[in-house]
Amino acid sequence: MAKIDFKKKLSTLYSAPNGSFATVDVPVMKFVKINGKGDPNRDPAYKAAIEWLYSVSYAMKFASKTKSEKDYVVPPLEGLWWADNPDDFVGRRKHLWQWTMMIMVPDFVERSLYEAALARSRDKLGEPPVSLRLEPLDEGRCLQTLHIGAMTTKARRSPGFTTRLCLRRG
Repeated sequence: MAKIDFKKKLSTLYSAPNGSFATVDVPVMKFVKINGKGDPNRDPAYKAAIEWLYSVSYAMKFASKTKSEKDYVVPPLEGLWWADNPDDFVGRRKHLWQWTMMIMVPDFVERSLYEAALARSRDKLGEPPVSLRLEPLDEGRCLQTLHIGAMTTKARRSPGFTTRLCLRRG
C-alpha cells in the first residue's frame, strides 16, 4: 500500500518563496482543530491542544490504514493566529493572542474514524478540550511567503515556515 504524503501532493500549499509572495488558491480542506488563547510558550492549554491534535491525528491515520487500506503521512501542524487588537499581535504581547491549531485530515477519513480516534485519545488523555472538532476550512485565495529567521525576539532560528495571508470575501 502506497503512503500518501500531502506535503508533497499539495506542495504549492506547503512551500512558498522566500522574499516574495505567491498567490495560491487553497481548496476547502478538512482539519481536526482546537481553539485557545494565550502565550503558546507558557500556556499549558497550548501544550495540551498539541497533544490532543497529534493523538487524534495518529489514531485516525492508523485506523485508516487498517480499515480503509489507505495510508498517509500525518500532515504538519498548522495554526491561525490573531489578536482582538492588532497592536497586541505586532507588539508580541502573546498572552493576548488567540489561536486555532489544526492538522489536515484527508477526505477519505470518515467521521466514524474521527469519533473512534477521539474515544481512543480520551482513554489516554482524559476529557478533550471543548473546542476540539473535525471541520472544513475554506481559506480561498491567499498570498503566501516563506519566513526564515527568528521565531521570537530571542535568537532562535527557524528552518522556515510558510505564512499565508488570506483574502477574505465579504
